[in-house]
Amino acid sequence: MFNIRKIFCSLALGLVVVANGASAADTPKVPSGTVRFNEMQYAVILGGGEGEGVLTYKNKDYPFKISGASLGLNVGVSKVSASGEVYDLDDISKFDGMYNSYESGIAFGAGVGGNVMKNENGVIMRVKSTSEGFQLNLSAAGMKVELKK
Repeated sequence: MFNIRKIFCSLALGLVVVANGASAADTPKVPSGTVRFNEMQYAVILGGGEGEGVLTYKNKDYPFKISGASLGLNVGVSKVSASGEVYDLDDISKFDGMYNSYESGIAFGAGVGGNVMKNENGVIMRVKSTSEGFQLNLSAAGMKVELKK
């Protein structure tokens, strides 16, 4: 009985945290720019990926490279293409950094998803993605973004 109550309380607390995060993320903001990128992801428990993209900020394109890592339940290989908006970017130098998120998903063949990521400078990326390949993913993930010099 005690274990069921403990599990229920943990699930309820998690739901409250997710609901609060979703409502904060859904607050209307004006995008600072747009982003699009392609990434190859691979995973067997530990996951990783690398790719390239373009940030459009103040009517100028800035190419960047990405590399990522994840830890959790991960299996598979997939190619991901993503695009979306960037928020809270007031200086191009704040775009670089480690973007963090918690991910879950499964893809067989082709899949569609979305993610909201935030870096240590407060810059937010909200992207929609398509993937090809096979991937089972339930993990904490980070994506390092570096503008190309």
